[in-house]
Amino acid sequence: MSGGVISIRGAGQHNLKNIDLDLPKGKLIVITGVSGSGKSSLAFDTLYAEGQRRYVESLSPYARQFLNLHAKPDVDHIDGLSPAISVSQKHCHKNPRSTVSTVTEIHDYLRLMYARIGVPHSPATGKPISRLSASRIAQEVVGLPIGTKLHILAPITQAKGGELLKSIAEMRRLGYTRLKIDDTVYDINEIPPLQRDSTHKIYVVVDRVVIAQEKSNRIPSSVENALLIGKGIMHVEIVSLPQDCAAQEYQPGQILVFSEHFICPESGFHIGEVEPRLFSFNTVCGACKHCLGMGRNHAIDINLVVPNTELSILEGAIDPMGPIRPPANTYHGPSFAHQCAHEIALIAKMHAIDLSIPWCKMDEGLRNVILFGNKDGTLNTEFKPAGSRGILGLLNESGNIVAEKIAERYSVSSTCPHCMGFRLSPESLSVKIDGKHIGEVCAFSVDEAIAWCEGLPSKLSEYENAVCTKLLEEVVKRLKFLSNVGLSHLTLDRESRTLSGGESQRIKLASQIGSGLTGVLYVLDEPSIGLHQRDNALLINTLKNLRDMGNTVVVIEHDDEMMLNADHIVDVGPGAGTHGGEIVAQGTTEDIAASKESITGKYLSGEMRIDPPKGKKSFTNWIEIKGARKNNLQNVDVKIPIGGFTCVTGVSGSGKSSLIWDTLYKYALHRVDGEPIRPDIECDTILGLENIDKVIEIDQSPIGRTPASNPATYVGLFSHIRTWFAGLPLAKSRGYTVSRFSFNAKGGRCETCRGDGYIRIEMHFLPDMYVKCEECHGLRYNRETLDVTYKGKSIADVLCMTVDEALECFNAIPLIKEKLHALREVGMGYVRIGQPSTTLSGGESQRVKLSKELSKRSTGRTLYILDEPTTGLHISDVKNLLRILHMLAKLGNTVVVIEHNLHVVKTADYVIDIGPEGGDRGGSVVAFGPPAELVKQYPNSITAQYLLPYLQNPKT
Repeated sequence: MSGGVISIRGAGQHNLKNIDLDLPKGKLIVITGVSGSGKSSLAFDTLYAEGQRRYVESLSPYARQFLNLHAKPDVDHIDGLSPAISVSQKHCHKNPRSTVSTVTEIHDYLRLMYARIGVPHSPATGKPISRLSASRIAQEVVGLPIGTKLHILAPITQAKGGELLKSIAEMRRLGYTRLKIDDTVYDINEIPPLQRDSTHKIYVVVDRVVIAQEKSNRIPSSVENALLIGKGIMHVEIVSLPQDCAAQEYQPGQILVFSEHFICPESGFHIGEVEPRLFSFNTVCGACKHCLGMGRNHAIDINLVVPNTELSILEGAIDPMGPIRPPANTYHGPSFAHQCAHEIALIAKMHAIDLSIPWCKMDEGLRNVILFGNKDGTLNTEFKPAGSRGILGLLNESGNIVAEKIAERYSVSSTCPHCMGFRLSPESLSVKIDGKHIGEVCAFSVDEAIAWCEGLPSKLSEYENAVCTKLLEEVVKRLKFLSNVGLSHLTLDRESRTLSGGESQRIKLASQIGSGLTGVLYVLDEPSIGLHQRDNALLINTLKNLRDMGNTVVVIEHDDEMMLNADHIVDVGPGAGTHGGEIVAQGTTEDIAASKESITGKYLSGEMRIDPPKGKKSFTNWIEIKGARKNNLQNVDVKIPIGGFTCVTGVSGSGKSSLIWDTLYKYALHRVDGEPIRPDIECDTILGLENIDKVIEIDQSPIGRTPASNPATYVGLFSHIRTWFAGLPLAKSRGYTVSRFSFNAKGGRCETCRGDGYIRIEMHFLPDMYVKCEECHGLRYNRETLDVTYKGKSIADVLCMTVDEALECFNAIPLIKEKLHALREVGMGYVRIGQPSTTLSGGESQRVKLSKELSKRSTGRTLYILDEPTTGLHISDVKNLLRILHMLAKLGNTVVVIEHNLHVVKTADYVIDIGPEGGDRGGSVVAFGPPAELVKQYPNSITAQYLLPYLQNPKT
């Protein structure tokens, strides 16, 4: 698809200012610019939306009704546009059953391969299980020692005696004269009475034979009849052996089991037809019956329910209930705590329990009564009257939403002991290839799976290779695509919902490359997010391969390396919001660097840069993590300076999140809140937390799940604005309260659209139409509410202001100004304060959260934890963010950031590098110390090698 251009004329979507632009087809194009300049409006809301819309409109009306359709973007016309595919950062798999292998279809190919060449093994003996044809079984029987007397038996049922009459009558009709019931043979007409409530093993004696030298058709015929009656299963009972028999493996009375199905003759373990669905944890036949294919069980941990055994029940030994004042039945706490207290009061009265005795000194039987409602320590989930349910019975009460939410705090997740976390049934896990079942293969990392698949053909037979060669090729191809986009550390059974936005996007990218499409327009949103610089080179090569297949690849990106490798760069700006929406510069990297108007160009040329702080900070107090073992962490001991700005780095999957989020954050949060440390944190101890009084997490999760949520409501700004409007003279004279100015409450909102500002109209095979409400004209409020104005602006006008515009309007009102100033400080000046939070990117959501914390009064003893805060930020915005983070640290707060951006890493007070690789080859502290010392003392550190040029070259 080389040659030609995509010609865009009059693009005015969102803040784009009627721009004209020509993009070369068949090239790798980077769109960059400051945050809010209009990059996404150009790439996704114009290019992708129009490409997708045109393709969908070519389909039939019937097909269109099932698709998510895009409205026509605000653009005069676009020529040379191809069908478009977007690869965004948004998580599309929230289902815990979705894994890396299922999303990439690797699991489907593995299931097919195991169904075709997998060999079942007995869990009891470990030996392979084979199924035999009738002729093969007959050969086995005929092969017994000559002179052996035997009975050929067919099992007809193992049901209760009362259900056997029909089966026995049918056997009598077919002419069979003997039955073996349990261990005794009876004439079919002289069967003793069978107890209706007992279970019997019933066999039809199909034939009694003696193995002779001459061949006979009798045994093959009897074998076929026995298999027919026994539905594929038959037994051979050795009645006696010849006196001169030397065979040691046979004994009189021995039962030999034969089957047309897979069955273990020693243990009786059997498996049905080996089909692909047997290896899916989403099917009834494939899923583990105990965890239902989830691989994990959730149960209440008694140690969390009773964290301090030195206390008595009155003193608060039972955490969900807290301390109570005698008499227990007069407790006046929250409703669930009151239920607990009432239950305890009844139990204490029934069993004469002294509630003032410390828990550890109480009799174990009585403790069980309090917890389980009985002395044997088992939980009965059936309905029981008050006084016999116990505390755990209350917590496990189904249908009680309050109890379920409280129970979550005391529950721990553990690997299912029956399937060992593999999610599959014993029958599924019994089928192996090269000694490994499908669960073990899915537990491999991408690199391990590649090595196993590539080494497999040499271990298979010619027939097996012929069957699975194509399947293996597809699996290896997809695995290598994952490896090439920096995901070699992921295990195939990793849940999709636990992936970061960048990892999720790169998995989609790998799937697209595997599809082999050509002539397509791909639009990607910052694919380098979460990638270490080493892995970034692999990603760039992958994008180039996608381009070389004949596609046009458009990437929104701020990464230096990505821009240096681009065929064409478009710089959108010059500012954000209304100050952006123009094409500042376009062309090659050299063209951008030479532009005097481009801020991006000034950083590329070295005219502008981020300088590391001068001097070295010294620290007296440290947070000391000891024995961290979560996920792949290798019993890590590490120190973090209190009052410093620390960067945690490392290649993808090295264990950064396990150390900071799963260990430090959770442990510190429990310690600061005075809660017991949960055992699933998996850390010996963390010292130095007495210097921390608050723990703040600032991640990239959405700040709201509905359009009613917006930056103003999240940071608490809107409540101050509503209070201000309620205090204006006109509002006071009309008796308007603060609630009058809420678009979520009756009274002030427009009731026609219920405060939404628009009416949704379903169009079935066309995209749903959102029509501006005719009553309020999209302003969300009724006419009377909009009469109240400040500086000529109504409450609806204020919601449409950007942060910068609102700051000018409310500059004289301290409470409002403070919140707005914090938003502008984190680079959100271009965002409308009433913009729905569902439309904010992950990076924007994170910065809104940061502004909320900045607007609070600092104690100087807060631990701030941020996960890649530079996501979505232009380098000029990164400089502003760094100023804020260093300011927080200067106030005495501890700032810990997981980050790959080397502009951030070089300015840190302290760096901790985790590695050396991802997955099982990671989880150790590779290097630590101030950046300048780290590159000198740890030259083998991968991060140090990439960081060194940024410290030596003043232009970076």
